[in-house]
Amino acid sequence: MILLAVLFLCFISSYSASVKGHTTGLSLNNDRLYKLTYSTEVFLDRGKGKQQDSVGYRISSNVDVILLWRNPDGDDDQVIQITMKDVNVENVNEQRGEKSIFKGKNPPKIIRKENLEALQRPVLLHLVHGKVKEFYSYPNEPVAIENLKRGLASLFQMQLSSGTTNEVDISGDCKVTYQAHQDKVTKIKALDSCKIERSGFTTSNQVLGVTSKATSVTTYKIEDSFVIAVFAEETHAFRMNSLQTIAGNIVSKQKLELKTTEAGPRLIPGKQVAAIIKAVDSEYRALPIVGQDFQSECKGCPSLSEHWQSTRKHLQPDQLSKAKAVRSFLAFIQHLRTAKREEILQILKAENKEVLPQLVDAVTSAQTSDSLDAILDFLDFKSDSSITLQERFLYACGFASHPDEELLRALISKFKGSFGSNDIRETVMIITGALVRKLCQNEGCKLKAVVEAKKLILGGLERAEKKEDTMMYLLALKNALLPEGIPLLLKYAEAGEGPVSHLATTTLQRYDVRFITDEVKKTLNRIYHQNRKVHEKTVRTTAATIILNNNPSYMEVKNILLSIGDLPKEMNKYMLAVVQDILRFEMPASKMVRRVLKEMVAHNYDRFSKSGSSSAYTGYIERAPHSASTYSLDILYSGSGILRRSNLNIFQYIGKAHLHSSQVVIEAQGLEALIAATPDEGEENLDSYAGMSAILFDVQLRPVTFFNGYSDLMSKMLSASGDPVSVVKGLILLIDHSQELQLQSGLKANMDVQGGLAIDISGAMEFSLWYRESKTRVKNRVALAIIGSITVDSSFVKAGLEISTETEAGLEFISTVQFSQYPFLVCMQMDKDGVPFRQFETKYERLSTGRGYISRRRKESLIAGSEFPLHQENSDMCKVVFAPEPESSSGGWF
Repeated sequence: MILLAVLFLCFISSYSASVKGHTTGLSLNNDRLYKLTYSTEVFLDRGKGKQQDSVGYRISSNVDVILLWRNPDGDDDQVIQITMKDVNVENVNEQRGEKSIFKGKNPPKIIRKENLEALQRPVLLHLVHGKVKEFYSYPNEPVAIENLKRGLASLFQMQLSSGTTNEVDISGDCKVTYQAHQDKVTKIKALDSCKIERSGFTTSNQVLGVTSKATSVTTYKIEDSFVIAVFAEETHAFRMNSLQTIAGNIVSKQKLELKTTEAGPRLIPGKQVAAIIKAVDSEYRALPIVGQDFQSECKGCPSLSEHWQSTRKHLQPDQLSKAKAVRSFLAFIQHLRTAKREEILQILKAENKEVLPQLVDAVTSAQTSDSLDAILDFLDFKSDSSITLQERFLYACGFASHPDEELLRALISKFKGSFGSNDIRETVMIITGALVRKLCQNEGCKLKAVVEAKKLILGGLERAEKKEDTMMYLLALKNALLPEGIPLLLKYAEAGEGPVSHLATTTLQRYDVRFITDEVKKTLNRIYHQNRKVHEKTVRTTAATIILNNNPSYMEVKNILLSIGDLPKEMNKYMLAVVQDILRFEMPASKMVRRVLKEMVAHNYDRFSKSGSSSAYTGYIERAPHSASTYSLDILYSGSGILRRSNLNIFQYIGKAHLHSSQVVIEAQGLEALIAATPDEGEENLDSYAGMSAILFDVQLRPVTFFNGYSDLMSKMLSASGDPVSVVKGLILLIDHSQELQLQSGLKANMDVQGGLAIDISGAMEFSLWYRESKTRVKNRVALAIIGSITVDSSFVKAGLEISTETEAGLEFISTVQFSQYPFLVCMQMDKDGVPFRQFETKYERLSTGRGYISRRRKESLIAGSEFPLHQENSDMCKVVFAPEPESSSGGWF
């Protein structure tokens, strides 16, 4: 639109102002009527630049411009009148033919009579030194129509000399650069600098984020020192960082040409602008030139309750493994974002217990004040009868794409109240930590609620008297990752007992490399080498991993390598596997490790031939030029062959950004009594315990306990069904990007990308004393849908493009150990199911009267499943058939 505005200005000046003229901006001649033709067109595509594949429309008209008043004390102070006439609307895609939504429709029927009358009423513009001082129009006109006239009026704002300045027009307060040449003037507007009130939000993590780019260039063609034509183009493009098939492009072109001039009305005499405006028409009012927001009226649209009735059948528990469930979840969130508290509360109270958890996921993910008020009114944290719903609410808060201070304040308030379940109390604090981190990432660290939450976490950790409270605050800090919490973490890591020490070190492991200073590594070295006290293997190996992953010095690497051979048997093997994994995968520490290995004292057969079954392995799930997905699995056993810890991680990388997609850790201790084995050093007095902890999309969840204590262990073994225990299950709004754009032409555009998934992560641990065998199983099931859309709306016609992708996938890790002999036999493998991959494209044009055009295309492919052998000590026990390279069968249009 701004481009068109510039076009108008140039044309108006073409017979009255030279690039080297006497005014600082363009000027009109007295007593002349300027007749121009104007057109603005907009089209949407996937960035391929083929107009025949696009959707959009063109608005064209004749324009009359006259000079009403010029300040007798200075030529650069003037009032002009702009009038649109003979308005027409047509397809931008000329191949539409009989399918054109405009065929057989005249402008009054397309635009509507009252809108057309408003569009053709003149506006007045007060220009001082070429800049818009005031914009005058009639009050109570439709906002969308007024915006079209604002865009036209903005064209008259221009300067004839080179330079950079700030201008206020329909796009807002923007930085613009003029470049004057002999035969043209170019105006470049930095659209990303424009200050304008528009709604929008995005996901802070770049891996899940969207990259958008906008440009605006207007060229004024000059002949014999006069502007004779103006061509302008504005583009807005987006693409999803991790899936670049989700992309779209908005192109808005403007063209303004002077056709002729003829005799016009004489100037209105006077010195005061207010008197001049009143003399023209006393109904005129000064209005902002900046574009105003509007919402298209939705006639006969279903209510929220009606939307829910059509959605709920897809959110039944047995449907959650399908991508259709995720699509329905995403669509319903959009309806919830425009709903009122009372409407939302009504459907919450009316729903049954099977579908209610999914409804809670959607209401919480809407992230509006009304949805938050409704869900807080519905849930009773003092009761233990709705623990599942409370947990689903809290995890949805943790995964929130753009949380605000209001949400954090609500959780702090709940934490200070009473609870029917201590597990929920712990989860509230853990998720509070996740919200603190997200708000700090969005420059919200100084918000009052964030400051209060920080004090709550750090103060609680410092004053905690119960082990359970210490663990809770450590888990909250593991999410918040507060730099000021590092001294406390070091204290608990070095001086804490068993699980507390281990949790403190794993929390340190999540901090960025810039926080792992030499002082931090001194403490970690003392832990690993047990300079002050004996530590469990899990604590020592975590400390060593942190050192090796954070710019280790030559002596740090050397001392770790020299320790191999003097460690407990399985720890020897584990540390050797970690070093070999660093070398094989070319991790940052690999150069330093190779330097140290040049010394024979560190690199010899005795040290590198240690036997055992513990392992560490990192590999690629997918690798592309702009992105990568990796998995890593490390398993540590006790000397008796019983699992001590298994740790499965999946990371996503886009450039320098990364996302910890998932981590599933299964831990066990104190189980040696089951097979009459001797515990390792430092682990003689550990209680029998097994449990599972998970990180999902950078959010630490509350750990799950399989059993705690010998009596609990025996009862679970005797009654065990082998069924997995769920760690997290639900619907997650994973990607959430929304931009509302004010185009220079006055049209309103929206760019949205939403991605969600239905997820079920479960784990199981089985023992057989008879067969002296243990098995751990971690299963991930997900259904994913991502939808990207762009729309351009004039209130009377709307065009849109939607690109979407969906899939269902599964990933399973199985570890089997036979400990009837030493070295015991181990088989580990990771299986990936076959993955169906579906892509859709929908294009449409629709009149407000209901007539429309729609085009749909689809492509399907199948990526074959595969198995990843991770560790194999005995080929007879673990026979793995290597799957072929993934194949796909596809056809269609992508």
